This record gives sequence, structure tokens and C-alpha cells, in this order.
Amino acid sequence: MTIQVGDTLPDATLMEMTADGPQPLSVKDLVAGKTVALFAVPGAFTPTCSAQHLPGFVTQADALRAKGIDEIACLSVNDVFVMDAWGKASHVGDAVRMLADGNGDFAKALGLDLDASGFGMGVRSQRFSLVAKDGQVTQLNVDEGGGFEVSSAEYMLDRL
Repeated sequence: MTIQVGDTLPDATLMEMTADGPQPLSVKDLVAGKTVALFAVPGAFTPTCSAQHLPGFVTQADALRAKGIDEIACLSVNDVFVMDAWGKASHVGDAVRMLADGNGDFAKALGLDLDASGFGMGVRSQRFSLVAKDGQVTQLNVDEGGGFEVSSAEYMLDRL
């Protein structure tokens, strides 16, 4: 079953690169007491993700925060080292937290996993964005069929 507006995000353990190296981060801790904009991409360093999706959230970070977003996080079914390298290569700085869902457990728990085996990529996340207030989904934008239309920062911002 796919997560819906009004549902509470399932807990899962993500990974994040810190000054002390890779560290686990529970979704529960990420969203507790905050309004979080979370967006997921099928893969780090992939064309649309690198040229449009991630840069849009970096560019719109201040505008999103001005509309009440406390934290912006990018999620991909990649390992923590890839997510860290992608964040550095994309110059995200402190604008966006780069989180790894290495085994796709969170994407599966959301019902937003994607079998990209036909492209040699295995199980990934669908392209989506959501807003969660203290863990409850208040906005959910899922792109269909490999498109990039409703999961953008601009689309989210227009609906806050």
C-alpha cells in the first residue's frame, strides 16, 4: 500500500555522512517536531536527478524555509558514500541533507519502490517529494513513469 496524505511516515534507518563518518539516522528522529521536505530520486548522479531535481531544492531552499520547512532532505537508494559524493559534487552545502536508503527499505515501506532492473539499476525509489509535519504527511507528489513534473521544489513550493 502506498503512503497517503494524512498517514504517518514509517520508521526506517537511513544513513548520512557526518564529520565522524557514516551514521545511522532514523526517519522518526529526522521528522520529530519538524516540518520536513523530503524528496527521493531514482539514483544519484543520474541525468534528471543531477540536472534538475536536486538543484531545484538547493536553489529553492531559502524559499521553502520561508514557507515553514525546517529541514530539506534528499533520499536515494544508493550507499552513503555515493550520496555524500553527489552532495559535494552538486555543492549542496547545508541546504539539503543527503540521505541514503541503501537497501531501499524506506522506499518499500512507503510503497514507492521501483523495479528498475530492466535498466540494470535494481530496486530503486520512485521520483517523489513530500512534506511531513512531525511525521504526518501533509503533501505527497509522485511522478509517474519516469517523468519529472510534480516532485520538483517549485511544485512543492507553490502548494505550501
